[in-house]
Amino acid sequence: MTKDDSYFGEKEIDLEKEIEDLKKKETSQIELVWLRFKRNKLALFGLGVLLMLIIVAIFAPILAPHDPIKTDIYNTRAYPSLEHPLGTDQLGRDTLSRLMYGARIALLIGLLVVFVSGGIGVTLGLIAGTKGGWIDEVIMRTVDAFLAFPTLIFGLALATSLGFGLYPVIIAVGLVMWTRFARITRGEVLSIKNEMFIESAEAIGESKTHIVLRYFLPNILPSIVVMATIQIPWAILAAAALNYLGVGIQPPTSSWGEMVKSGSVYMQFNPLLVTVSGMAIVITVLAFNFVGDGLRDALDPVRRGGK
Repeated sequence: MTKDDSYFGEKEIDLEKEIEDLKKKETSQIELVWLRFKRNKLALFGLGVLLMLIIVAIFAPILAPHDPIKTDIYNTRAYPSLEHPLGTDQLGRDTLSRLMYGARIALLIGLLVVFVSGGIGVTLGLIAGTKGGWIDEVIMRTVDAFLAFPTLIFGLALATSLGFGLYPVIIAVGLVMWTRFARITRGEVLSIKNEMFIESAEAIGESKTHIVLRYFLPNILPSIVVMATIQIPWAILAAAALNYLGVGIQPPTSSWGEMVKSGSVYMQFNPLLVTVSGMAIVITVLAFNFVGDGLRDALDPVRRGGK
């Protein structure tokens, strides 16, 4: 082997090592986020609760001991027993089974509401932040107008006008909650709008759409993810409140809000009719909030370039 061959052979080895180091560096970013997330014990607890909730929601037909809508008029408002671990409601329906099927509705509402509100809010926030001028002014004044109304009353009015059922509730709550996504997105866009990489992309003639998709969205995505995680529990709470007020999902469909409403009438006979569904809502909301706080603490240092 000549000296030149040896030189080029070493160069190839160095190049391969560089590529491997880059791959490891990309992987370590994910690991770094996970390590930061793990430091927050409440976030880990919340993640564990959410994973259990997802499993229960997916496998409710298998895990539920009884049909959630099957009534038994001879066994109403029963206390916990081997056959009914959490007792029965005023119509003799198994409380545990209804709780499990209610988890499906709660998660579905939370995810779809965030999909609707996030889609509207992020789109309008990007337009307001990138366009500026009178377009920004119109969008942000619309946001202020929506925020001027009490959230629950506005959602109640929308849900009532849209009718009863799952999807009217999702649309109503989604139309109420989009403003938070719009404000966060606009703020994030404005914070990086004058960065060098954005100005360079504009200088070489890249299209506005390409700049938004290629540069803005990836940089604001961590904030959107954190916001979505925090908004899901508020969507669940809002839907439960609307159900309690008699708007939205109707019996015999199992939903936690409806369980609280129907059980409150018979609370003096069996407090479990209210407490189990109420606790399910509280624990779910807290779990999502814990995970959201953990994600915020884990992702923000990465975005700032910290360690």
